[in-house]
Amino acid sequence: MSKKIVVPDPLTPLKQFTAARIAIGRAGTSIPIKETLQFKLAHAHARDAVYSVLDTEGLVSSFKTLNLPVLHLHSKALSRHKYLKRPDHGRQLDEVSEQQLKDHNQEYDIAIVIADGLSAEAVNENAVDLLKILVPKIQSAKLKIAPLCLVEQGRVAVGDDIGFGLNAKLLLILIGERPGLSAADSMGAYLTYGPRPGLTDESRNCISNIRPQGLKAKPAAEKIFYLVMEAFKRKFSGIALKDDLIIGAIGH
Repeated sequence: MSKKIVVPDPLTPLKQFTAARIAIGRAGTSIPIKETLQFKLAHAHARDAVYSVLDTEGLVSSFKTLNLPVLHLHSKALSRHKYLKRPDHGRQLDEVSEQQLKDHNQEYDIAIVIADGLSAEAVNENAVDLLKILVPKIQSAKLKIAPLCLVEQGRVAVGDDIGFGLNAKLLLILIGERPGLSAADSMGAYLTYGPRPGLTDESRNCISNIRPQGLKAKPAAEKIFYLVMEAFKRKFSGIALKDDLIIGAIGH
């Protein structure tokens, strides 16, 4: 009879509740070969996500059903290499993009920005499903939406410049999150009331881990819409705006 090499971890039953790398067992005093290979695979997926490219053509095509114009913008980071080396460049728009904002400057209630961030893959896979639920909710509340803005090599703070440039009362940016070793496709949503250059993180509300294996599109849209309406009611966002919504507590 063959002897089992891998000794199971007593916490193994908890693995059904999380994608986190827990209860991996041991082979002698080492990590089992299968778990080592899975770790290397997850690390490769994370690296691929960082260097993935925003599918601007596919996104623009999918956004046609929303009947909103789309602006294609670019940060001052001209390449992925520059984006990673100079975070400040990812927070600012290039001159061509700034001119586009000037050409579309009007009074809007909401500006929606979609940026690649640290995982364009996350945006490519999750932004469309979310916006197809969220945009009709915003429109039903009679809020005026600015042209959708697709930003390449963008970081979170670039959204505040865009919201300010378009003269929008509120900014919502959907952006690829830093890929973890179990979630390379996680998208975040940041909301700022009164966007303007120079704001910092305490001015924003964040909803994280939007993806099929995390916070799904429908409850994510519900939570974002709740925060949008609360921000308009109270005229602020950030640490003073609390998320008191219980998912499913309001109608769909």
